Amino acid sequence: MNLEKLTYQVCDLARDVASFQHQEILKLKTTDIQSKGLHNYVTYVDKESEIRIVEALSKMLPGSGFIAEENPALTPSEYTWVVDPLDGTTNFIHGVPLYCISIGLMHGRETALGVIFENDLQEYFYTWKSASAFLNNKTIHVSETPVISESLFATGFPYYDYSALDDYLAIFRHLLQNSRGLRRLGSAAADLAWTACGRFDGFYEYGLSPWDVAAGGLLVKNAGGHVSDFHGQENYIFGKQILATNQLIYHDFLKLFDTWKHELN
Repeated sequence: MNLEKLTYQVCDLARDVASFQHQEILKLKTTDIQSKGLHNYVTYVDKESEIRIVEALSKMLPGSGFIAEENPALTPSEYTWVVDPLDGTTNFIHGVPLYCISIGLMHGRETALGVIFENDLQEYFYTWKSASAFLNNKTIHVSETPVISESLFATGFPYYDYSALDDYLAIFRHLLQNSRGLRRLGSAAADLAWTACGRFDGFYEYGLSPWDVAAGGLLVKNAGGHVSDFHGQENYIFGKQILATNQLIYHDFLKLFDTWKHELN
């Protein structure tokens, strides 16, 4: 399998679907917004985008499986596409810039390629196994910030599982007081892509799904960063918790999670 060629094909697909999304944003009505659960929304744009992506990827790699946000009936296989057709739906429905298409390909438990396309800035981030990470054809690298006190972090706020909120807010408070600040973009895919290119020095969040982090996690790794769950283990794709930083601050950042008590289901 030529992963480089496949990655560029996925980039082209993401750009095409992003064009559809951009056209539809002005047509979106309140009645088009559906709730999947507490603070969790979906529109026909999410669903149609996923249909287009799944159809195209099935042709690119016949026999592959899928883990996709809007269709739980799709099943994994030896090679499995992990797809978020519109990461940042709440931003999208409110007309707030910054929402992404995130597509990863897993071979077993290992991510083989990752593509994130951010619609408003027209930025496509991409990488594949054993390659560098790229943004619009230019090689990217994580930051070289050496200490937490000089770092800018990204995070996301839990929108349905508040059981770990006290631990989360304790870390949030510490970083507010001991770093250059935190930002919340509303898209975990964008958070990881921006960590990969050095705009953020680190990112953490809990309660995420595989389609939120599969592509972005590989981007950060191939851009020279470190990615793990809150316990320093590799279970960040399916473990519902992720932290990603440059190599220089990773171990100090991980220590902030020593008192993390929660295992998320």
